[in-house]
Amino acid sequence: MPRLYQDCVYSAEIKKSKFITYLHRTDNEEDAKAFLMMIKKKHWDATHHCTALIIGTTVRSNDDGEPAQTAGHPMLAVLQHEQMDHILAVVVRYFGGTKLGTGGLVRAYSSGVQNALKEAILCEVQKVNEYEICYPYDQTGKIESFLRRRHLEAGEQEYGEQVTLHFFSPNDETEALSAATNGRIVPKKLRTIEKEIPIERK
Repeated sequence: MPRLYQDCVYSAEIKKSKFITYLHRTDNEEDAKAFLMMIKKKHWDATHHCTALIIGTTVRSNDDGEPAQTAGHPMLAVLQHEQMDHILAVVVRYFGGTKLGTGGLVRAYSSGVQNALKEAILCEVQKVNEYEICYPYDQTGKIESFLRRRHLEAGEQEYGEQVTLHFFSPNDETEALSAATNGRIVPKKLRTIEKEIPIERK
């Protein structure tokens, strides 16, 4: 399930009411409550602070004084539709004097979360293999080209008589790297770990 790579904020004005959407990555309810308290303190003069939360099987929403089912629930519906997890959405509203009606409120709160998610950097957890390779300095160009061509993330590096480099891949890179270096460099698989990989979106 997608997660936020980092928190984000989106603002919009609808019929003179200002809606500020905060998307916060969270792993537990205590953190979510602390973030909400911080937002309430920052926007102490706002009319509403509506929320939607998904952390695994914990799913909650709050209309915070708006008519029932017009704020927190539509916000939550957007998060569920996008299959988000470990996320708290807070929409702060400054009332501008013009009532939006039930349908208008639903659209305002849901579109705030939708647009914030469009701007957010998302990631997904993948199992990847961590490899270690040792190679002479004259092979640096080939190694960099190999990693770049296969979109692999480099990790820890040490420079001694040879270069020692760690890199990560969801695939078995043994044959590919051996072929690219004419058999001179064979990667050593150290372990399989979970890493967060940013999702590329068009």
